[in-house]
Amino acid sequence: MALNRVPSIAIPTKLHAAIGWARKFSLFVYPFVTACCGMEYMSVASGHYDLDRFGAALPRFSPRQADLLLICGTVNQKIAPVLRIVYEQMCEPKWVIALGACASCGGPYDNYAVVQSADLAIPVDVYIPGCPPRPEAILDGIMSLQAKIQKQDHTY
Repeated sequence: MALNRVPSIAIPTKLHAAIGWARKFSLFVYPFVTACCGMEYMSVASGHYDLDRFGAALPRFSPRQADLLLICGTVNQKIAPVLRIVYEQMCEPKWVIALGACASCGGPYDNYAVVQSADLAIPVDVYIPGCPPRPEAILDGIMSLQAKIQKQDHTY
C-alpha cells in the first residue's frame, strides 16, 4: 500500500537560524593552491589577521573533511578535471571561493591552456578579486560567504 505524502515545506524557525549560525562559524577549508595566491591565504591564516575568529582556521588535508573549497591560483586545462573530482568528493553542504584574478577570470593568462574562470569547471559562490588579493579582501570574501550561508535553507 502506497502512502501519499505531502511535500514538506521549509518554514524558517529559530532552529534554522541556529543551524545557519553554527555552519557559518565552522568552515572546514580545503585550500586548492596552484599559484601565488596561496601565499596570501597563508598570511591570512597567521596570527595578525586571525582567521580563527571566523571559524576557518585549520586547513583540511582531504576534501572529504572539508565544506569550503578555496581555489588559490590559476586553473589550467589539465588541472580542471582534478578540481572537479576534488569538488565532487566534498560532502554537502559545500561552498567554493575563487581567490584572485586567475581563479576568477583567468588573470593575465588569455591562452588555450588556462581555464578563464573556475566556474567553468565547478560552481563558485564567492569571487575575491586581486592579483594577489590583500588579506583584508580575503577576510571580506569569507564574511560574504558567511552571510550567504546564514541566509541559506538548512533543511538537509
